[in-house]
Amino acid sequence: MEVPLPLQRCLSCRTVSSQRTHFKIKPFLGFFPRGNTQSLDWRMDRVTVKVTCRTAASSDFSRRRPKKSSIPRSKDSTPRGFTPRTQVPTSTQRRDRKMNEEKESPDAPSHKEIGSFNTETSQLKEEVSDVNQEAESDEESDDESAGLGVEAVSNREPLLDDRVSQLEENGRIPEVDDSFLVSKDAEIITKSKEKVTATGDVDVLVYGSATEGKRIAETREDQCKKNEKEKPLEEMKVFRAGKNAPDGASSSVYEITGIVNNIEQVESIKITDDSSKSSLVKADAVDDSYTSINKVKKMENEFLKLKLESEEIMRKESLSRLAADNFKKGNKLIYYPEVVKPDQDIDIFFNRSFSPLKNEPDVMIMGAFNDWKWKSFTIELSKSHLKGDWWSCQVYVPKEAYKIDFVFNNGKDVYDNNDEQDFSIVVEGGMDVFDFENFLLEEKRWEQEELARQQAEREKQEEEQRRIEAERLGTEADRAQARDEAAKTRGKVQELMKKTMSSAGDVWYIEPSEFEGNDMVRLYYNRSSGPLSNAKEIWIHGGHNNWKDGLAIVSKLIKSKKGGDWWFADVLVPDRALVLDWVFADGPPQQAVVYDNNNLQDFHTIVPKSVPEELYWVEEEQRIFRRLQTERRLREEEIRAKAEKTALLKAETKEKILRTFLLSQKHIVYTDPLHVRAGSIVTLFYNPANTVLNGKSEVWLRCSFNRWTHRMGPLPPQKMIPAENGSHLKATVKVPLDAYMMDFVFSEREDGGIFDNKNGMDYHIPVFGGVVKEPPMHIVHIAVEMAPIAKVGGLADVVTSLSRAVQDMNHSVEIILPKYDCLKFSHVKDLQFHKSYSWGGTEIKVWCGKVEGLPVYFLEPQNGLFWAGCIYGRANDGERFGFFCHAALEFLLQSGSHPDIIHCHDWSSAPVAWLFKEQYVHYGLSKARVVFTIHNLEFGAKLIGKAMAFSDKATTVSPTYSQEISGHPSIAPHLIKFHGIINGIDPDMWDPYNDKFIPVCYTSENIVEGKRAAKDALQQRLGLKKSDLPLVGIITRLTHQKGIHLIKHAIRRTLERNGQVVLLGSAPDPRIQNDFVNLANQLLSSHNDRARLILTYDEPLSHLIYAGSDFILVPSIFEPCGLTQLTAMRYGSIPVVRKTGGLYDTVFDVDHDKERAQAHGLEPNGFNFDGADGAGVDYALNRAITAWYDKREWFFSLCKSVMEQDWSWNRPALDYLELYHAARK
Repeated sequence: MEVPLPLQRCLSCRTVSSQRTHFKIKPFLGFFPRGNTQSLDWRMDRVTVKVTCRTAASSDFSRRRPKKSSIPRSKDSTPRGFTPRTQVPTSTQRRDRKMNEEKESPDAPSHKEIGSFNTETSQLKEEVSDVNQEAESDEESDDESAGLGVEAVSNREPLLDDRVSQLEENGRIPEVDDSFLVSKDAEIITKSKEKVTATGDVDVLVYGSATEGKRIAETREDQCKKNEKEKPLEEMKVFRAGKNAPDGASSSVYEITGIVNNIEQVESIKITDDSSKSSLVKADAVDDSYTSINKVKKMENEFLKLKLESEEIMRKESLSRLAADNFKKGNKLIYYPEVVKPDQDIDIFFNRSFSPLKNEPDVMIMGAFNDWKWKSFTIELSKSHLKGDWWSCQVYVPKEAYKIDFVFNNGKDVYDNNDEQDFSIVVEGGMDVFDFENFLLEEKRWEQEELARQQAEREKQEEEQRRIEAERLGTEADRAQARDEAAKTRGKVQELMKKTMSSAGDVWYIEPSEFEGNDMVRLYYNRSSGPLSNAKEIWIHGGHNNWKDGLAIVSKLIKSKKGGDWWFADVLVPDRALVLDWVFADGPPQQAVVYDNNNLQDFHTIVPKSVPEELYWVEEEQRIFRRLQTERRLREEEIRAKAEKTALLKAETKEKILRTFLLSQKHIVYTDPLHVRAGSIVTLFYNPANTVLNGKSEVWLRCSFNRWTHRMGPLPPQKMIPAENGSHLKATVKVPLDAYMMDFVFSEREDGGIFDNKNGMDYHIPVFGGVVKEPPMHIVHIAVEMAPIAKVGGLADVVTSLSRAVQDMNHSVEIILPKYDCLKFSHVKDLQFHKSYSWGGTEIKVWCGKVEGLPVYFLEPQNGLFWAGCIYGRANDGERFGFFCHAALEFLLQSGSHPDIIHCHDWSSAPVAWLFKEQYVHYGLSKARVVFTIHNLEFGAKLIGKAMAFSDKATTVSPTYSQEISGHPSIAPHLIKFHGIINGIDPDMWDPYNDKFIPVCYTSENIVEGKRAAKDALQQRLGLKKSDLPLVGIITRLTHQKGIHLIKHAIRRTLERNGQVVLLGSAPDPRIQNDFVNLANQLLSSHNDRARLILTYDEPLSHLIYAGSDFILVPSIFEPCGLTQLTAMRYGSIPVVRKTGGLYDTVFDVDHDKERAQAHGLEPNGFNFDGADGAGVDYALNRAITAWYDKREWFFSLCKSVMEQDWSWNRPALDYLELYHAARK
C-alpha cells in the first residue's frame, strides 16, 4: 500500500525543487507506532524525522489495566509489543484496534495484583531483557530492507508501559524533570548520528543534530528563521502527551525530532529532474539507521529500568518509614499516597497486631464512600512486605468521593470499627458534601424518571390486558345474548307460523300463491269484509317475521277491476322473510284512524319458498350478535370519551385554580416564572407598599424550602433590589432539586427588625418537579355529621368534601363519627367490626367502613346514647356529644394513633379542643395540633368560645363572615389565630356533565341546549306551562335566617314580571311550614301554570331545578357561607343574593363588582342587593329578569362564564393545608 506523505517544512521556507520528487521507502520493523511496516509514497516538499520514546505512565491508568492472559506464551513466540511485518492498517483500523484494546482493559486492579516490590522489580528486569533481545533480532532480520524511515516512533513492550504507568499513577514514581529527559535524549541522538545516503538522484544525510549545552527543542518561529537562512531539511520538537501529542498517544510521550540546521554536516544532496520518469530517492545507509534506532531503544529501556528500580526503592523506604512511625504511635492504619484524590487507586495498610483481629487468619475491609452513602465494597487483605503485622489491599476511589468510610473484620463476626467511630480517610480535590448531595439528587431524579417511565409502560400494558379481557368477556356476553334473543324470536315466529294461512277466502289472497324473497306479489283485500268498508282510501302497513324489523311495507291499495269491492297493492316480499305480517288502514302511518287488524291478531302468511329455516336462524343469531357488538362498543367508546373529558376538565380546573392561587397575592408577592420548578433559578418580586414594611429603606429576603426543614437550612438573608417597574423589589433564588415548597418572610434589616410573615402564616409557594415529595399529614376529623350518611346541614357537606379534597392531595384523612341508629348504611362500604374498648363506664364498639372513599370509624357506646332515632333534637344533646368527644380522643389514644391534626367542628365537637389540651396532650397525643371550625355561631356560642381558647388555629366558613363575627365575645380575644376560608362544593356530586337526574348532560360548551332540555323536563314534571319564560328557582330550608319574608316577596315579583317560580324546601318550624302550605294552595289557584312550591326535600328534583332554572334566589339575612349559590353556578344558573357572609364573598354583581371580581381573578357572576326588604330584592331581581328578556345572548354568555368558574374544594383545600402547616409550625 502506498500512502503519500508531505515532507514537512516551515510555511516561510521555499521548496527545494520546482517539481515534486517521489521515492518509495520501506521502513524497518518497530520504527513506526505499534511496530508495523508499510510502504510510503514520499513527496519531497518537506522532510521530517521523528523519534518517539514513551517514558511516563498513562493518565488513565485506572481504566486501562493489562488483562492477564489465560494462555501461556511459548518461549520462542514473539514478545508482546512486537509483531511480524504486515501491511500498515488504515487510520480507521488503528482507531478500531485502539478501542478494542481499551474495552479489554479492566477498570481497576484487584488487590492481589499488588505483590511484593522485589518480585515486581525482577519482573521488570525480565521484561526489559526481552525487549532488548527482540530489538537485536529485529535488527538482524531487517538488514535486507531498503528505504528510509521518516517518522520513527519507538513502541515499547506494552507490559512495560503498563508497569511504568501503574507505578507512576500510584505515586510511586515522582515526576522527572523534562530538561533532564531532553538532555539525555539529545545525548543519545548525538551519539547515534548516522549517515544515510539515498541512491539515485538525491542524496540525503540525516544527523541527530545536537550539541552539548545547546537547547534541543526550539520554537517554530526560531526554526523557521534558521530554515529561511540555512535551508534545513529537518526540525526537532518535543511534545508532551495530552497537550500536543499525536493522535493515539495515551501515555506521556516525548517525540524528539532532530533539526538538521548545519548545512556543512550534509555531505551531498543531489536532486535530478528526469522528464521521462519520476525522480526516486534511494538510501544506502538504511541498515546503519536501523542499528542506531535499536541502540536508542536499548538505552531507553536501560534508563527506564534504572528509573523504576530507583522509584521502587524510594517508595519502599517511604512506606517503611511511614509504617515505623505509625507503629511507634500505636496507629494501626496507614495509606498511600498520603494525599488521597478521587479517581485513583490507593493502598491501605492495616496493622493487625493492634486490633481485635490480631489472632484471626483472615482480614477483610468493608466500606463505602461519603458517610456510607455511596458504593459499598468488601476486599480481602493480604500480608504486605512491610516489617511487622501489616496487611494491605488496594481500593479504587471513585470521582464522586469526598470521604472513605470502612471497618475491618474477619469475614464473620469479629470487627474492628475504630472504637465504634469507624475508620475514615478524607478525599481531597473532589466533590464536597453539598456537591455530592446534589449529585445524588440528580441520580435520584433520573431514577424517578426511569421508574415513572417503567410504571407508565406497565400501566399501559395492564390497561391493554384489561381491554383485551373486557373485550373477550363482552364478546361472550354478546354471543350469549344473541343466542337468547334468536331463540325467543324463533319460538314466537314458529308459534305464529302454525296460525298462518295462504289466503282468507273473501277477505284477502295473494297472487301468485308460490313466491320467495324479493318477489313482487299482488295482495288483494275485500274492503267490504271488515271495518274499512266505508273508507275512501285503503293502505297496507306491513312487515315480516312477526314484525322483526318494524314497519317495512307501506303501500296504497288500488280498486280492482275484477268486480266486487276488491282492492289490491303490489308488494315486494322482503329478502329474508319467513312470514309476512300486515294490517289494513284508512291512511298512511301517523295519519290512519281506522284499522283492520284481523281482530287484533294482524294478518300473516308463510312465504312458501323462503330460505331454509335452520340456515335463517343461524344467520339471524349472527346478525343479532353483530348488532349487539356494535352497540356495546359504541357505549364503551362513549363512556371512555366521557371519562377522558371529565378527567381533562378536572385537570384544567385544577391548573386554573393553582394559577389563581399563585396570583392571589400578586399585589404583594409573586415569582417569575409563576410555576417554580426544582433545580431552576427564580426571581421573587415583593411589594412592601401593601405590607407592614411600607416605607422601609431596605427589605431583606429570608428564604428556605420544604416548610423550613430543608437540609441546607435557611439561605443567608438577601437584600432585595428595585425591580424595573412599579414599587416591587426583587431577588433571585436558586431552587434545589429536593425542594417541594418555597418558604420566605421579609424583614427591614439584615439582622431582623420588623417582619412581614403574613400574620404568622409565612409565605409559601409550591415547587414542582422535585425529587422529594411533601410528606403526607395525618388529619382526623371528629364530627357529628357527615354527608350523605348523617346529614342535617352544611356541616355534613364540609366534613365529607374537605376530607376528600385533602385526601386527593396525598394526605391521610380519617373521620370519627357516632354510630347513629338512623345512619344511611347503604352509603357505607365494607362496614365491619373493628375493635371495642371500655371507657366512661360502658363498652364502646368501634366499626369501620368507607364513605365516599374516606375511612370512617363509627363509635357505638353500649349505653344507648346514640340509639335515639335522630342526630339532633334530644334534650340531652350536650351530654351525648360531650361523651362522644371524650370517647373519640380515648379511641385515638388506645389505638396508638398519632395524628398531626385533629379537626373539630362547631359546638357539637368543640369539647375536643379543651379535653385534648387538658388531658390527652400529656398521654401520647402530644404530636397533634387542634384546628376548630365555626360553621354557625348562632348555636352553642359558649362552647365555641371555650374551643377558640384551646385550639391552635380556628376558622370559619368565609372571610366576610369572620369579619362579621369578629366582635363577638367568644371570638374577639382570639383574632390572631382566626381565619376565614370559603367553603366549596363536591364537583363529583354536583356535575352537570355526569348527572343522572337531568335529561341532557352538558358542559359550558353546550350549556344552552342542556339547560333548555332541563327546563322543559322541569316544567313537564311539575305541570307548569311549557313556555320560554324566565324561571326562578329557590332551594332552601325555610327559616328566618334564610329570609322567608324576602322569599315570599320574590315569588310575587317574579310572577308580576311574567316569570315562573319553583321552590323546594321545608321548615323545621311547623308554623312556618303551614304558612307556606297555604301560600302553595293560593298559587295553585292564581298561577297554576307558573308557580310550584314543593315543601319537602327531594334531591333528584333539586338537581333538575339547578339545571332548569335561569336564576337561583338566596336572600339570606345572614349566611356564614352558603352552598346553594355555588351549586347554582356549577349548573350555569345565575345567583341572585343578598350581600352577606359567604354570599358576598362568592357572588360579584355584573354592574357593580367588576374590580372586586378581578382582584379575586374572576369575572362578575350574578346580581346582589344590600337591604333586607322588598325594595332590595326588586332591585336585583328586576335587573336579572330584564337582562333575560332584553339581552338574551349576553345572558347566555354570562351563564357560560359562570359555569366555567371553579367553586369546588380545590382552592379551599389549599388554604386549609396552609392552615394545618401553620398550626404545626
